[in-house]
Amino acid sequence: MITAAQTPLYEIKANLFKALAHPARIRVLELLSAAPDYSAPVSYLLAETGLEASHLSQHLATLRRHGVVSSSRSANAVTYRLAHPKIAELLAIARTFLLDSLADSNEQLKLAQGLPSEHLSASDS
Repeated sequence: MITAAQTPLYEIKANLFKALAHPARIRVLELLSAAPDYSAPVSYLLAETGLEASHLSQHLATLRRHGVVSSSRSANAVTYRLAHPKIAELLAIARTFLLDSLADSNEQLKLAQGLPSEHLSASDS
């Protein structure tokens, strides 16, 4: 049996990306990335995401379980914070990658649309 300390780094990374693999969790992380000190109260996250409290709680629990966010309580208010500032950088890199990919795809589409119709096969349309 493999202990947690023996788990290969690629498996740990895969689990991290699984934790990020939901649009609501990415939205929460983007909100925290843009917030002062990378932190925000649950009430703010609820208002900005439009999620039901139970759904937001489940997503936050997943992020917390994978060490992506941490939480603190003060009276009745719970505040979430990015566990590491590099998470904001990871999101920014992903955004840049996706925007570059979309720009490339858009350029390819424009080039294809400029071809004479006899160059397009039935499978292309």
